[in-house]
Amino acid sequence: MSDSPPYGGHIRPTVSSKLSIVESEFLSRYPFFYFIMQFVDYAEILVKAGNGGRGCISFRREKYVPKGGPDGGDGGNGGSVIVLVDSHMTTLLDLHYRRHYQAENGEQGMGALKHGRNGKDIVIKVPPGTIIKDLDSGNVLADITGKEQFLTVAFGGKGGRGNAHFKSSTQQAPRKAEPGLTGEERKLSLELKLLADVGLVGLPNAGKSTLLSKLSSARPKIADYPFTTLVPNLGMVNLGEHRSFVLADIPGLIEGASGGKGLGIQFLKHIQRTKLLLFLLDSTSEDIKTDYQTLKKEIKLFDPLLSQRPEVVVVNKIDLIPKVKKIRMGRGRVPVCYISAMTGEGLKELLNVLKLELSKIREKF
Repeated sequence: MSDSPPYGGHIRPTVSSKLSIVESEFLSRYPFFYFIMQFVDYAEILVKAGNGGRGCISFRREKYVPKGGPDGGDGGNGGSVIVLVDSHMTTLLDLHYRRHYQAENGEQGMGALKHGRNGKDIVIKVPPGTIIKDLDSGNVLADITGKEQFLTVAFGGKGGRGNAHFKSSTQQAPRKAEPGLTGEERKLSLELKLLADVGLVGLPNAGKSTLLSKLSSARPKIADYPFTTLVPNLGMVNLGEHRSFVLADIPGLIEGASGGKGLGIQFLKHIQRTKLLLFLLDSTSEDIKTDYQTLKKEIKLFDPLLSQRPEVVVVNKIDLIPKVKKIRMGRGRVPVCYISAMTGEGLKELLNVLKLELSKIREKF
């Protein structure tokens, strides 16, 4: 009996203890979906800041001081909820399993003018490129992309004043203190759009993952059947001279992807931030230009502005045909490269073209 692992040669994943009983049972039957669940680019959470502590009603008791006086301290401020960018994160998976976040309440004030302890803030870490939106109002609160950038999404309530604040010439012994204010509460959606310089677009089985693995140190899944790529992959491509760029590979697009067919529409948003689009075409296709037009059409239907980005067309798998037929794209204004991602033929010329195009884009901005 063969000792090779099942499920297409992949080791069966260990089901996380964070999963629910239903999810665990599902993954035990269909472990293939485990790899999809590892990439989460959307989450909805409820955040609640801490309430302010109540002010204290207290009177001083001191020897040889007649009648004393009010000495109630203020309540502590409630903790806030802060969203912080963590450059080491690439998915919103953690927020998929924990939906509620509540900061600590402020403590009540005490006598002898002692201030109540402030509540601790709670920090939610997210990957760069996360868009935070208030679900109740529909407003976008922030698009946080910078390293260690943060946003306070719910402010803690202010602590109430103790009775020492209400002493006056007409009210020597006030029996009044303020309650702390209620902390903010919000329903938020967090949507991740990956940060990359170049977006790799192509039909299923065009060789995108192979190209990504040849140009960078990324090791995406590679196989000889369509829809091998189920989640976006990022790779850092070195251009030399201390220059590099980030290349994003998304699942293959098919005709009708902008309307929900296939996997492409779900991940097209991850190339919306790219500066340059790389269209990868299969040289063994019956009609390369039709394939190119299909990709352009789906991208335009998804986002008209995205379809206007600078682009480079790459014809792959030239090692499988005896003679490569030259094509012109965009009336000759779009650079066309001919490569074999498998053998490495033409990759050096492709990198030179990408380097030139990215330099042009940087000069404009």
